[in-house]
Amino acid sequence: MTLDEAFAAEGALASAIAGFRPRAQQLEMAQTVMAAIEGNRVLIAEAGTGTGKTFAYLVPALLAGGKVIVSTGTKTLQDQLFSRDLPRVRDALKVPVTVALLKGRSNYVCHYHLERSVQDGRFARKEDAAQLQQIVSFARVSHTGDKAELAKVPENSPVWAHATSTRDNCLGSDCPSHKECFVLKARREALEADVVVVNHHLFFADVWLRDEGAGELLPRCNTVIFDEAHQLPEVASVFFGENVGSGQLIELARDARAEALIGAKDYVHLPQAGAALDKATRDLRLVFGNEPVRLPQHALTDNQPFHEALAVLAEALTTLTDLLGKQAERSEGLENCHKRAQELSELLVRWRNTESEDSVHWFETSSMGFQFHSTPLDIARLIQRQLAAAPRAWVFTSATLAVNGNFNHYAAEMGLWEADRANWESPFAYKQQAVLYVPKDLPEPNSAGYTRAVVEATLPLLKLSEGHAFLLFTSLRAMREAHDLLKARMPTLGLDYPLLLQGDGSRSELLDRFRRSPNAILVASQTFWEGIDVKGEQLRLVVIDKLPFAPPDDPVLAARVDKINKSGRNAFIDYQLPRAVITLKQGAGRLIRDEHDRGVLMIADPRLVEKQYGKRIWQSLPPMRRTRELAVVERFFAGPLDVENTETPAQNLSEEPATIPGDGDHH
Repeated sequence: MTLDEAFAAEGALASAIAGFRPRAQQLEMAQTVMAAIEGNRVLIAEAGTGTGKTFAYLVPALLAGGKVIVSTGTKTLQDQLFSRDLPRVRDALKVPVTVALLKGRSNYVCHYHLERSVQDGRFARKEDAAQLQQIVSFARVSHTGDKAELAKVPENSPVWAHATSTRDNCLGSDCPSHKECFVLKARREALEADVVVVNHHLFFADVWLRDEGAGELLPRCNTVIFDEAHQLPEVASVFFGENVGSGQLIELARDARAEALIGAKDYVHLPQAGAALDKATRDLRLVFGNEPVRLPQHALTDNQPFHEALAVLAEALTTLTDLLGKQAERSEGLENCHKRAQELSELLVRWRNTESEDSVHWFETSSMGFQFHSTPLDIARLIQRQLAAAPRAWVFTSATLAVNGNFNHYAAEMGLWEADRANWESPFAYKQQAVLYVPKDLPEPNSAGYTRAVVEATLPLLKLSEGHAFLLFTSLRAMREAHDLLKARMPTLGLDYPLLLQGDGSRSELLDRFRRSPNAILVASQTFWEGIDVKGEQLRLVVIDKLPFAPPDDPVLAARVDKINKSGRNAFIDYQLPRAVITLKQGAGRLIRDEHDRGVLMIADPRLVEKQYGKRIWQSLPPMRRTRELAVVERFFAGPLDVENTETPAQNLSEEPATIPGDGDHH
C-alpha cells in the first residue's frame, strides 16, 4: 500500500476511521517522514494544530516495517497512542505489526516491595492500609501490573512508593520475585514487538544505562520518533546530568532499616545509622525554611548553616555506607542498599568538589525536600553521539519547534545541525476562528500591581465569554493572587461562574471538572500550558499574563546565558527568546483545537507590542486577527467577524520591520 492510497478520500484510513478527511499537510508530512525512514535520515518536523501529525508519522512507520520506537512527552499521550491511535492505524492498514507499551519501573507493581510492605504493616492512615490491600488484589490478577489500570488507588497516593521499585532499590536478578516481575515482562514484550511506545524519560534513562554498560531497556530499532519533541532539551539535561535528592536518601535510610530487621536483626547499629541519615536529611531541608530556593553552588559559599548541615549529612551517609558494607553478605537487600549508599556518597562528593565549564552545580528545595543537581550546559554533543551510534531514522516532531519558521535554535540546542527540516501550517482558519488581543495601558510586567491589572483587564472578557476560560500564569504566586482577586471581584460584576484553581485536585481531575462545569474558569500555571485538549464551546478564552521568559535567577539558565555570551553570541536572541516563543506557542495552542472552535487569546504583556522583539514573538503564533481594541473582542463574541476590518492598525501591532534589541532589553 502506498501513502497516497492510505490517505486518499476513499482510502484505507477513510474507510476504517470515522470522521477521517484527507488533508494536504498530513500527506506531505507522511511523505517526508517516509523519506527520512527509507534514507535513515534525521528529520525535524513542525506540524501545526489540526495537521494530524500522529497519523502522519504512524502510517509511514508501519508501512516501512522494521522496529520502531515512538517516544512521547506525557503518559497521557503514551496511553492514547497505545490504546487508540496505533490500533486504529494498524487495523486500517491491515499490517500485522505487534505493539508494546513500556513505562518506567515506578509505574509497575513490584512483588518484592509490595510483600515487604504488607509484612511491615506500619501505615499512619487506615486509608493507606486499605489501598495497599487493593494493590495486593490487583497484583494477583493483573496481566501488566501497570498502576494506571488500578483506578481505585489514586496515581499520587503515597502507598505506591511502598508497592513499586526504583532503579536504586530494585534487586535485579537477585530478587526472589524475579521470574514474575512485571517490569521484566513488559521489557520482554517490548523486545519482541515491532512498535514500542515509551516516554522521553524512559528513553533517556535507557540511553544513560546503555552508556554506562548496565544494560539496554529498549530494543534496537530502525526508526525512533519523538512526539512532543520540544520537551527533549529539558529531559535530556536531566538524564545527562547527575542528581542526589532527599527522597533517595530517605528511601535508602528506610530500606536499610527494613532490610536490617529481616537480614541482620542482631546488628543494632544499622537501624540507628539509618535513623541518623533520615534525621540529617530532614535537618538540611529545614535550613531553608518554607520558601523554595534554586541556587547555584557558589551562592551557598557563605551559608554556614547549610555547610554544617551538609557535613552532618555526608558523615551520616558515610557511616551508613560503612556499616552496610560490613553486613552486605547477609542478604540481597542489604547488598543492594550498600551499592546504593556507595553511589549516593560518590555523587555527593562529586557535587561538593567538582565543577567544570561544561556543567553547573546547583541546589534546589521544594515543599517536600531538596535536590543536588549537576546539569550539563551543552547537550548537543551528547545527543549527537547517540545519533551517530547506529544507522537509523530519527524523527523529531511537535506543534512547537520553530521560531517564525526557523529551526536553528532547536537544531543547535539538540545537535541536529545536519537534520532535514520541514514545517506545515495548521489547516485551521485562524483569521475567522480566533482573535489575539493585547490590552492597552497595562503596567510593566515587573511592577507591583501587575497581576491586579491583568485581572481587571480580564474581567470584561470573562463577561463576554461567559466563563469558558483558561487563565494561565507564569508563576504560582501570580496564579494564587489572581485567583483570590477573581474570587473577590467576580460577584461584584454578577459573574457567578465556577472558579477552579490548579492544585485543588490532580490535573486530570481538574480538567474533568472544567469540561463538566458550564461556564467554568480555570486559573493555572504552566502545568496547563501543554498537553491539554478542550474542544468546542467549553473553552472560548485563553488569557496569558506574561511572556514566558525563564526566571533570570534560574541557575542553569544563568550559567548557559553566561557561556553563550562569553562565546560572542547574544544569549537573549539565540536562547532565551526562542525558548519563550516555543513555550508561548504551547500556551496559545490550547485555544483552537478543532476546525469549529472559536475564541480569544489575550496576552496581557505589553512587551509584545512595545519591545522591538515583540514582532518576532507574535509572528510565530498562529495567524489570528490581532487587535488592541476591546470593541473588536466584543464584536467577535457577538458573532462572526468581518475579517477585512478587524486588524489593528500598524502602530499597535506593527507590520514594519523590527530590529532586535541587545541583551537586557527584555525585562
